[in-house]
Amino acid sequence: MTVQQFEDKVWQQDQIRVVVRASGGQQVTEYDFKNAAQANWSVTEFVEKRIQPYVGAFEVIVLEGNGEEPHGRTLLSSVRSSYPR
Repeated sequence: MTVQQFEDKVWQQDQIRVVVRASGGQQVTEYDFKNAAQANWSVTEFVEKRIQPYVGAFEVIVLEGNGEEPHGRTLLSSVRSSYPR
């Protein structure tokens, strides 16, 4: 799957915006989780457990609703609540 497809799939599955620092046409491993990541995970835990294994050496950032990058200890529940509904 392309990086763009991967980012879209993470948003659909986990309701978390991620940006993979690679050109949109780069290929990464298929994101195949059935359930969303736990709300009590930190951003760092989310990236290490669910994102990095699929994108390899590419840098990944998580974005809050205001476009800022949250601290690594921020809980996913807080990140999710930052997006406009």
